[in-house]
Amino acid sequence: MSDGIMSKAATMEIPISSNGDTGSLPEDDGLEQDLQQVMVSGPNLNETSIVSGGYGGTAEGIIPTSTIKGSGLHQAHPSPAVGGEEVVRGIAVEKFDIVKKWGINTYKCTKQLISERFGRGSRTVDLELETQIELLRETKRKYECVLQLARAFTNHFYSLVQTQHALGDAFADLSQKSPELQEEFGYNAETQKLLCKNGETLLGAVNFFVSSINTLVNKTMEDTLMTVKQYETARLEYDAYRTDLEELSMGPRDASTLCRLDTAQSQFQSHKDKYEKLRADVAIKLKFLEENKIKVMHKQLLLFHNAISAYFAGNQQQLEQTLKQFNIKLKTPGAEKPSWLEEQ
Repeated sequence: MSDGIMSKAATMEIPISSNGDTGSLPEDDGLEQDLQQVMVSGPNLNETSIVSGGYGGTAEGIIPTSTIKGSGLHQAHPSPAVGGEEVVRGIAVEKFDIVKKWGINTYKCTKQLISERFGRGSRTVDLELETQIELLRETKRKYECVLQLARAFTNHFYSLVQTQHALGDAFADLSQKSPELQEEFGYNAETQKLLCKNGETLLGAVNFFVSSINTLVNKTMEDTLMTVKQYETARLEYDAYRTDLEELSMGPRDASTLCRLDTAQSQFQSHKDKYEKLRADVAIKLKFLEENKIKVMHKQLLLFHNAISAYFAGNQQQLEQTLKQFNIKLKTPGAEKPSWLEEQ
């Protein structure tokens, strides 16, 4: 049995030691947040199914209520009053069972979490996977910064284009009303209109960049991190039930303990299978995310560079060619909103 407990492919148990000096530990805001996470997914008493699993678990082991109530409802012609009481009693028992299982699981996970944080226990660590997860979180933070700056650039540049448009209209009006400066006002009006047109084109390109980065950060990366959170929950549950099994294994072997040991072994195996499945899911998602990130960013960084360079070089033809190259379509003149708002 001990071999089954300790065999952890590509993982290791990391003992945590505080040398017994807990008084000098700094306040750990993360512990409070993790405890809140443990408590947050409470039992759903509106469900009519008995659910086995963790506070963040899936609907594994669902027993439909109909199978439970059916045994009581198909008796030989029970009276309506008696049948109704049995149904109510059955639902009450189900809800109590849900609360009981959730409470036991929450207690074990909370105990394990506190034990890890204060150096009195061990946790299972997949060093390679956790390094990749931390790298993803750091990358997401940096990409969010780029996204924020790109949006700020878009807003500021949109204001500039609007100002150029108004300035062009003012020059055009003065050109008609100032015969002695008609030519000078005229070519300034044309220049502002051209800059405004090119600015609209650049904003279309930058907005496409912003939209793509937003999708990568807030949809693709976030989806992977949601699976990571499920994996981290499963890891905590796995270690909690592993610790429980190890403690029972070191106790006396009387009939009562052997029964509890069998139950603990079964629960441990269930959480181990869940943990290993989610670990594999996270590894696959991280791999595909990295490939997708490189593909998306290669295209978007090339677009951003070419569009910015063409605009500030005054190369209108190259600017328009950049949008065609990346299949970016602007709205036709006279549309209600500026072209750059098309995908925002």
